[in-house]
Amino acid sequence: MNVFARTGISRLSPVQSGAAGMRVVATGLLVVMACVYLAARAFEDRHPALGFVRAFAEAAMVGGLADWFAVTALFRHPLGLPIPHTAIIPRNKDRIGDTLALFLKDNFLTPTVVARRMYKVDVAAAIGRFLDNPDVTGEGRLRQGASRLFATILDALDQERLGGMVKSAIGQRLRALDVSPMLGQALEAAMKEGRHLPLQKSIIDWAGQTLAANEDLIRAMVHERANTLLRWTGLDEDIANAIIKGLHKLLFDMADDPDHPLRAKVNEAFANLAFDMQHDKEMKAKVAQWKGVILDNPALQRWLDGLWEQARSGLLKAARDPDAVLAGKFGEMLRQLGQTLQHDVKLRTTINRFARRAAVGATASYGDGIVRLVSDTVRGWDAHTVTGRLENAVGRDLQYIRVNGTIVGGLVGLTIHALNVWL
Repeated sequence: MNVFARTGISRLSPVQSGAAGMRVVATGLLVVMACVYLAARAFEDRHPALGFVRAFAEAAMVGGLADWFAVTALFRHPLGLPIPHTAIIPRNKDRIGDTLALFLKDNFLTPTVVARRMYKVDVAAAIGRFLDNPDVTGEGRLRQGASRLFATILDALDQERLGGMVKSAIGQRLRALDVSPMLGQALEAAMKEGRHLPLQKSIIDWAGQTLAANEDLIRAMVHERANTLLRWTGLDEDIANAIIKGLHKLLFDMADDPDHPLRAKVNEAFANLAFDMQHDKEMKAKVAQWKGVILDNPALQRWLDGLWEQARSGLLKAARDPDAVLAGKFGEMLRQLGQTLQHDVKLRTTINRFARRAAVGATASYGDGIVRLVSDTVRGWDAHTVTGRLENAVGRDLQYIRVNGTIVGGLVGLTIHALNVWL
């Protein structure tokens, strides 16, 4: 147990200690002036100079007492007496809160003031300097603290609920996305650039491999459908071989000839499909239906689960060890971005304009809310809390006023007494 607990004295902040010390000084000076006045009055007849001392002490007491009354009347009733127009701050705390809120609104939280201030702030350059060298001027500690805070928040959140929110958001975005025109445009662009040809060749190769693997199935089908005469003469086998050979030749010709008529038909089908996906309502509806089936597939949900877990693990790893992340390619990219922000005037101007508009927009949207927050907070404080906080904030200076009042009052009394003696 510390000395404050043993003695029953609460620990005071430096501001409170300073105010209390000056209160002792001001009160002690007033007591000294009272003692000097009593002593000078008792021995005033023994020497003329004591009259000046008495006049100084008398006026100093008046000045000190007047300033003590004025200072005390701000926060409470002097001597506990309900004197009118005292305890000004406790009685007017709501009006003080409203006035403070209006002061903030008129002088700080107006779009014009914020815009004028933001013109002087180079946000882009500051971000660029931080990204270029985040370890200077203590910013490394700031980065470490922000990283730990982010990691703690991310780790403390309900992962199942958070993952569900992320998956739900992704799912809603995908369901709201009209993918049919996008697929049609992508297919159309691929055909114009010839990027669909490898796909065609892959399909032809796959068809050839499938045909070779299922030749026995084709022979069995021809044998089952052939009549008894064809089977007895063995012509069914010749027909099956001819069909298989013809199909193989067709596929070989298509693979070797990019201008093969069947390839042209496939290209025409692709072109029609690309057009329909962009302009045909029925095709768009079918694509949307297929998209819904895919999104409802449990396999896709498991894939989203794994994607979220990978993203979360990566974020946690980066947040817990930002130095390792910044030491790699990602860090090099950030440093290059920082250098670009510092030297690219056009980009810096664009970012600063965005920051300025964002700040002005936030002020316009939330300035009144901040003002109400200040006003409601002050209104919610009890009178003792308001008095204590304001007295702690300005108490030391107010006690200096008492000291000055005592000294100035004494000097005025001394001057008046001197003029009275000399004139």
